[in-house]
Amino acid sequence: MENAASQVLLGSGLTVLSQPLMYVKVLVQVGYEPLPPTLGRNIFGRQVYQLPGLFSYAKHIIKVDGRAGLFKGLTPRLCSSAIGTVVHSKVLQRYQEAEKAEPGARRKESSLEQVLKETSQEMVARSAATLITHPFHVITLRCMVQFIGRETKYSGTLSAFATIYREEGILGFFAGLIPRLLGDILSLWLCNMLAYLINTYALENGVSAMTEMKSYSQAVTGFFASMLTYPFVLVSNLMAVNNCGLAGGLLPYAPTYSSWLDCWSQLQREGNMSRGNSLFLRKVPAGKRYVWEEQRFR
Repeated sequence: MENAASQVLLGSGLTVLSQPLMYVKVLVQVGYEPLPPTLGRNIFGRQVYQLPGLFSYAKHIIKVDGRAGLFKGLTPRLCSSAIGTVVHSKVLQRYQEAEKAEPGARRKESSLEQVLKETSQEMVARSAATLITHPFHVITLRCMVQFIGRETKYSGTLSAFATIYREEGILGFFAGLIPRLLGDILSLWLCNMLAYLINTYALENGVSAMTEMKSYSQAVTGFFASMLTYPFVLVSNLMAVNNCGLAGGLLPYAPTYSSWLDCWSQLQREGNMSRGNSLFLRKVPAGKRYVWEEQRFR
């Protein structure tokens, strides 16, 4: 119980600290670019027009809403983090109790069997936590996207639940759930299996320093897995706000997608599958008009 409480407190602290970063990322994912690009240089020293990065974007939000504006959607996100941590911990605890109670469970397992078993258990725990907390995730995203149209439709967590249920029914709470689950599961298996292969075949016969390297392999493979599965995160977030009555979920930011597969295919055709993945050195995509351009033409 104490361990779960400490995890909740730690998770809540990290959630608060990362809130401005997630806020900016979500607005960029939707395609909201209120500031004009500036002339800068890419990693090769070549001059290119770049969209504003994290800090410039955050300064714009502060200018409009003050410093507190960077923390819109924090309450439902904290609820999601706390509930998700407890559910995840409880599911894993059930697995441990079942293994202790099962007779004959002391059979020696190979390292691969151990990885497969632990990954399967982690997959179930994460999926359960995601399923239960997804309504809070949807509300968090919609609270953030309200910045674009200056709406107040989702001003409180409880009232947001009532609004979604009244307008969209139960399914509204699970908008974007499928790509989110698929991305989480795929990322988990890629991360754990890549780490297993590296630790077993690349570092097994190395020098003693390789023992320390094994501790970093999980983090490295996790980074690559998250990069590969980022399109699932993008599609999930777009579907969570799509056609929900907010300006950020409608044209010119996003068309009305019929399904998450439709969203995926349209983003792929536009070459926008990595939109929002990086908040620095953001090159201006060709053939896309942004808010600042619309204002200039008017």
